[in-house]
Amino acid sequence: MSIIASLLLILLMLAIAGLLFAKYKGKAIPMAVIVVLGGLAICLASIIAFVHRGENYNAYQKLHWQPLTPEKIAPYVEQGYTVFVDITADWCVPCQANKANVLHREQVVNTLLADNIVLMQGNWSEADSVIEQYMGIQGAAGTPYNKVYGPAYPQGIELPRELAITHVYQALAMMNK
Repeated sequence: MSIIASLLLILLMLAIAGLLFAKYKGKAIPMAVIVVLGGLAICLASIIAFVHRGENYNAYQKLHWQPLTPEKIAPYVEQGYTVFVDITADWCVPCQANKANVLHREQVVNTLLADNIVLMQGNWSEADSVIEQYMGIQGAAGTPYNKVYGPAYPQGIELPRELAITHVYQALAMMNK
């Protein structure tokens, strides 16, 4: 797709150059046509630049979430792993916002893909006794709920309900101090 767009941009630029050359040679070509084509070229170039420099919005598909298994958290931490827990629900609007604004962002995904990070997710879209028990022990009222466990904080650090990228980075940095 980007090759086609790039070729179209090149053809558009050549057309503009040809029209300018023809106008220079005395042909009656309205300047408005050249200006409009120039505007189209700028728009197309902007789109191409955005697509090439934008982040990969499908990067989150590389994440491998294990189902929430609370009894596995402590053994992972004892082995030196960092465990990132995400309790979410399909109907939870703040959960979806956290995903879109933080957890699905390419830079966060790349960080969470580290070999020493284990991802556990509980989807509370429907009743689940494991999630209910875990949330009860945590004293958490509902979704979204994120907690990061690690060697330096085996009891974990609870993240704010409204996540920011800095919250995730700060918590992960604290785990191996």
